[in-house]
Amino acid sequence: MPSGPDFEIVEAREASRHFGRRRALARVNLRCRTGEIVGLFGPNGAGKSTLLGLFSTLLRPSSGEVRFGDRPAAALGDGVRRQIGLLGHDLFLYADLTAWENLEFFGRLYGSSGAALAQSIDAALTAARLQDRANDRVAGFSRGLRQRLALERALLHRPRLVLLDEPFTGLDDEAAAALAARLRALRDTGAIVVMATHDFESADQLVDRAVCLSEGRAREIPDGGGTLRERYRQSLREPSS
Repeated sequence: MPSGPDFEIVEAREASRHFGRRRALARVNLRCRTGEIVGLFGPNGAGKSTLLGLFSTLLRPSSGEVRFGDRPAAALGDGVRRQIGLLGHDLFLYADLTAWENLEFFGRLYGSSGAALAQSIDAALTAARLQDRANDRVAGFSRGLRQRLALERALLHRPRLVLLDEPFTGLDDEAAAALAARLRALRDTGAIVVMATHDFESADQLVDRAVCLSEGRAREIPDGGGTLRERYRQSLREPSS
């Protein structure tokens, strides 16, 4: 585990974010705890990626705050980023490098080297089922293979907070099931996993809590009473907090 501030909760408190005149988030309150998977659901433009951006500290709230444990993100500096793994729309992979070289590059950015790094890379390639493609350039990978490699790139430094933006994109059923198992394993080791997705079927048996975002506002989707998709649709028809 990389060094940095210790925390068991990441929390948005009355967090709003504007881009010029456009409001992306409006006074969102959301607390995510260690050992749980939180799913973010909503139409395009609802604020899901923006909320992940706030939790990653790559974006700052226009008002309100994000807190890690009992401390505001603004007071923690760059150290907290060593505890965060992010898989966004941009997979942050270098097409001209091999799968191994990509993982090696990012591992070194997090201060790993030598035998320890090689062992981590081997484990990551095994988890991604890419052992036989370790020396192939990423330029020749399908979207699904890149997605699997990018996930392991985001997890290579064993982050406490894992942020995923549409992680099931490009995955076949077998790869999606493997991803779900990987996320459950992360949860069981005490990570906080926050995932934005449109894939209700994959998420239904995966997330511990589901949150609906609509027009920049958030409300928790209650358990029970139908499928996750049905409960989400009901949430859209109700006023958001």
